[in-house]
Amino acid sequence: MLGSDASMALAAAGYEVIARRKDELDVADERQIERALRELSPDVVVNCAAFTKVDACETDPRGFAVNARAVESLAEGCGRVGARLVHISTDFVFDGEKREPYREDDSPNPLSAYGRGKRAGEEAALKLPDSLVVRASWLFGRAGWNFVEAILKQIESGKERLAVVSDQVGRPTATTDLSEALIALIEAGAAGVFHFANRGEVSWHEFAREILWLAGRERIPIDAITSQELSRPARRPSYSVLDTGKYERFTGFRIRHFREPLADYIARRARPEA
Repeated sequence: MLGSDASMALAAAGYEVIARRKDELDVADERQIERALRELSPDVVVNCAAFTKVDACETDPRGFAVNARAVESLAEGCGRVGARLVHISTDFVFDGEKREPYREDDSPNPLSAYGRGKRAGEEAALKLPDSLVVRASWLFGRAGWNFVEAILKQIESGKERLAVVSDQVGRPTATTDLSEALIALIEAGAAGVFHFANRGEVSWHEFAREILWLAGRERIPIDAITSQELSRPARRPSYSVLDTGKYERFTGFRIRHFREPLADYIARRARPEA
């Protein structure tokens, strides 16, 4: 989902982009990474690969293999060929206890196997000098499954009432906007950890209401439920809002509210040819 938008944005910005799908390059295979980096000799590697099935990560070893060990292999490979590594991480490295937006220098304390894997990936990336780790949250984009699709598909399948958790709060982020942010950070020579998320702090329940309102389906009732009622295998942070002030100060760009790219997403979704 992010890889598709990032590839297009980077190409539009004038970069020569060599994108690899999962079936073309398995990041969990160290030999494939080493061969690809040796053959391509890139200046920058943007790692959009991730195992994002949060609940599955609790029992599936592929989660740690992709989210942590693969990043270690990428960092080592980038070091050998002299490439900069840009790695995408997540708000799930935090435990949600702070109750105010998380800054880059706040101590991670992941609650789930997914969060622990992503934190290990961050640590591996940051061992490489000049690497860049960008934490993002609640991604949605046209090229992959996401919360927006999960809500709208239920309505389109005939469901007349929804139930969505109301005790998890974060900042939704469009992959289009994150892609542009990656370009801004790369061109500014950023290194270390940065946070990026669209403006607007909401619960999943409030986000679902925004989606239905923009889709013209605001009459559909949505029941607010707790995370305990949903009873998912992996624990989620109740508050994972990312502070993005560092990004705005460093790049000089003001981040737009998530409603803007969400409206674009829903409008384009209604016109697949757009």
